[in-house]
Amino acid sequence: MSSLSSANSPSAANFCAIDFGTSNSAVAIPDPAGGMRLVALEGSRVTMPTAVFYFTEGRHDADGPPRAFGRAALAAYVEGTDGRLMRSMKSILGSSLIDQTTDAGGGRGVKYFDMLAGYLKRLKGQAEAAAGHAIDRVVLGRPVFFVDEDPVRDAAAQASLASAAHAVGFTDIHFQFEPIAAAFDYERQAPAEQLVLVADIGGGTSDFSIVRVGPERMARLDRREDILANHGVHIAGTDFDRHVELAAILPEFGYRSLGPAKPGQVPREVPSGVYFDLATWHLINTVYSPQRMAELRSMRSFYGDTRHHDRLMTVVEDRLGHELASRAEDAKIAVAAGGQVEVDLGLIESGLSVRFDADGAHQALGRDIERIAQAGRETVALAGLTPDRIDALYFTGGSTGLVPLAERIAADYPTARRVQGDAFASVATGLGLHAARLFRAQA
Repeated sequence: MSSLSSANSPSAANFCAIDFGTSNSAVAIPDPAGGMRLVALEGSRVTMPTAVFYFTEGRHDADGPPRAFGRAALAAYVEGTDGRLMRSMKSILGSSLIDQTTDAGGGRGVKYFDMLAGYLKRLKGQAEAAAGHAIDRVVLGRPVFFVDEDPVRDAAAQASLASAAHAVGFTDIHFQFEPIAAAFDYERQAPAEQLVLVADIGGGTSDFSIVRVGPERMARLDRREDILANHGVHIAGTDFDRHVELAAILPEFGYRSLGPAKPGQVPREVPSGVYFDLATWHLINTVYSPQRMAELRSMRSFYGDTRHHDRLMTVVEDRLGHELASRAEDAKIAVAAGGQVEVDLGLIESGLSVRFDADGAHQALGRDIERIAQAGRETVALAGLTPDRIDALYFTGGSTGLVPLAERIAADYPTARRVQGDAFASVATGLGLHAARLFRAQA
């Protein structure tokens, strides 16, 4: 890594923009040739999975327990390395978990806040390495709502993210809504002044914004009057994955199954708490505590089909919860275009598999898709507009690759031009454009 020169002058290009995503993250820095450029975070890739793997073995360094980031973190998990994988860290913001300590393996405890800050430090370090100097100013993206219908927790979520940014060395911190940043990216290709509805469907939130864009507006720093409405719901890719797992995979492990038949009694459904935890990334590890496993072992008599309990205990005792969640995500992707997939579960029981197809996806995700589409319609109404006034519909975020979702949203705006942005980099690019306008205006 090259040495870092000081860049303390307000005129220096000592700033960056960070899209800290639920599933993937990206960073933009000033380009010496002008404009902004995305940083290659892993090889030539400009996005990096928002993932950290804590190794059970190895010595602490100044930054904490030994760990890997991004694709290296996912690879360590897939290869069966002893340790703990953390994903969807953004979902912790605004929850009580942010101040709690969790087991990172090997008897080591790590605060969720430090976990999040460590990932931001990694992004900051890569930005500085690419720029060749220190960086202490940043524009961070944020969803319209970190937490739905709870402004106190939503404010706490942004404050926690700002605290983490301060903790890793940023001194001048600004935020911009992610869908508005995406509108800035679209604006570069807008042929004339338009009203664009940005649909930013990521891993954790589905955000909509109506923004007035146009060539003559691009140079303006203050764009508040061009933001006509923004709205969102805390439903997106990770929710889709959870519902796919619950609908297609976990019934083979006892989810919604019945207990044994007893004379004169209606069979009861087995307790469902463990299944919801297994389908939620940041809760999976809670199932592995000795006390929880002992409780689950004692519940075998609750199952009418004890094979379900046997499979469940294999998942828990062999710590295969994240593997099931990954297979649910893969199944969602496989049927995104209307196909079908056979989900191999042979690692739990020889010959075990389940089929998942477009009809299953519709049943599992239909309610979520409709709620997301409703959020888009509500955004238009908040702006005092009707759907026919929308000139362009701009899709960004990894979950817009789910064809039924994109088609359902687009159906409400039949006269709008439909544009697919870069699923993973549009927001970072737009945040970079905003950062350049903001910080260069301060110079």
